[in-house]
Amino acid sequence: MIKIVQMFGDSKTKIKDSERSLISETVSIEGTINSSGAIDVAGLIKGPVFVKELIIRDTGSITGSIEADNVEIHGHLDGKVAAQNIVIGATGTVKGDVEFGQNLKTDNGADIDGYIKKTSSSKSKITSDFLFKKKDKKDDTQSEDRADIVNKEVTA
Repeated sequence: MIKIVQMFGDSKTKIKDSERSLISETVSIEGTINSSGAIDVAGLIKGPVFVKELIIRDTGSITGSIEADNVEIHGHLDGKVAAQNIVIGATGTVKGDVEFGQNLKTDNGADIDGYIKKTSSSKSKITSDFLFKKKDKKDDTQSEDRADIVNKEVTA
């Protein structure tokens, strides 16, 4: 785990990997995003996002699906969102289906173009094990049958 000294405030405070991350207005990312912490998106993301907590700020935009525990949308989402708790702010726009497990809040002015469904599962699917679990080694019977196949895993 990498520890970074906080730039402002108490210099003895360490930022943990489960703290909030920011994708600023000047950043554009294409690909899958995985985080066991929280992410604020003020820039652009193209691809699926799997995160514990997500806030799409007014200037933020995601084109792709979202799976999270808690989601706030004040910017633009073009894709499906599935979370336990979802807030769609007055400036939020969702073009895709909305699935929530516990709570859904929409402010006056929120724009949703898709189906809304309450799921029966109240247990979170997003855990650090789910996001970052390393693949188990194959047992000997699988290795003998499929010796010609090599699995490659890419991490960021």
